[in-house]
Amino acid sequence: MKHIVILGDGMADLPVERLGGKTLLQYAAKPMMDRLAKEGRCGRLITVPEGFPPGSEVANTAILGYDLNKVYEGRGPLEAASIGYEMADDDLALRCNIINLQDGKIITHNGGNLETEDARLLIDYLNETLAKPINQREGCERVKFITGIQYRHLLVIKGGNKHITCAPPHDHPNEEWRPLLVKADIPEAQETAELLNELILKSQELLPKHPYNVAKAAKGERQANSIWPWSGGYRPSMETLMQQYPEIKSGTVISAVDLIRGIGHYAGLKIVEVEGATGLADTNYEGKAQAAIEALEHDDFVFVHVEASDEAGHDGDLELKLKTIEYLDQRLIKPIYEHIVNMNEPVCLAVLPDHLTPVEMRIHVGQPVPFLIWHKGIVPDEVQQYDEVSCVSGSYGLLKLNEFMQTFMSV
Repeated sequence: MKHIVILGDGMADLPVERLGGKTLLQYAAKPMMDRLAKEGRCGRLITVPEGFPPGSEVANTAILGYDLNKVYEGRGPLEAASIGYEMADDDLALRCNIINLQDGKIITHNGGNLETEDARLLIDYLNETLAKPINQREGCERVKFITGIQYRHLLVIKGGNKHITCAPPHDHPNEEWRPLLVKADIPEAQETAELLNELILKSQELLPKHPYNVAKAAKGERQANSIWPWSGGYRPSMETLMQQYPEIKSGTVISAVDLIRGIGHYAGLKIVEVEGATGLADTNYEGKAQAAIEALEHDDFVFVHVEASDEAGHDGDLELKLKTIEYLDQRLIKPIYEHIVNMNEPVCLAVLPDHLTPVEMRIHVGQPVPFLIWHKGIVPDEVQQYDEVSCVSGSYGLLKLNEFMQTFMSV
């Protein structure tokens, strides 16, 4: 039995008054997901352990069956692995957003939907005008910015202390940024916190001067005018999925997001890049579906991650988030399903989000998420459609953390 997980990041939501009190999954036209729920079995899953932030780095790692208390080191090291940066033992790697600030507040966590090509120019500029002077002052390469994808980048602090509190920018839209500056959790981390805050403040002086932002300002558009580092950690120690589940001989991860690729890297999965995969609603759904179909021909386990719903939720865009759910249903899940029903080897398919990203809150929420599991010959339960409410009565009940992977792989 081969296994494929299709994950719609942030797809789950809360009841929305504009939709007659329905959630987006209840309201959206998603015949494929509903069919799989009706023919398969459903349940709900707690993806965020107590005491952890409800972020994708936590939830996706838990969904893959890992004990966060043993392996969690934050987003930074995972994204470092994805982009091919080999961390040294004394490296502190942080996710580094390029964001938009206006009137003393965080307006967007994504720098106005920054494109990678433009971001690369800004990262090069920051290395030259911000990192280089600090490195010369320190007498070593203490600070390094590394280009990632779109607004998601990497900041490496040599000898940094991870015991700091950094606010995820997507959790604080329209909030004042100064109270959210980095704070040390222990005295030994004070120097690291001060260095990071220095970088933030100086970036706000430098970035508006770059020609990219000068042109944006002239058009009255949002500028990518500040860095925002967060979720830092050291190199994690993780067993591969193959070590945990002997039935998995090889596997693939398909995602446009560095974070998910990094989790896949440490999990021992091959990383497949799909042309036109953007992490937004305009992503190449068909290309991802084809990549998943091809991976199933030679791999035992495939993890397909689609970021679009999460980004729409963070933007508070109700109509767009509905479209991302419908696109996922028809442009990705449907062609994958149509292929696996004709495969000679049986395939078990699961669909779920990692967490809620409610459009009316614009932040991650760590409530249980609905999931479905389908394969030929499965005895269906009474659930007739896939959504947060219907799956409450699913036969799997309420699973916690690694119980999902254990249940999924036992099929």
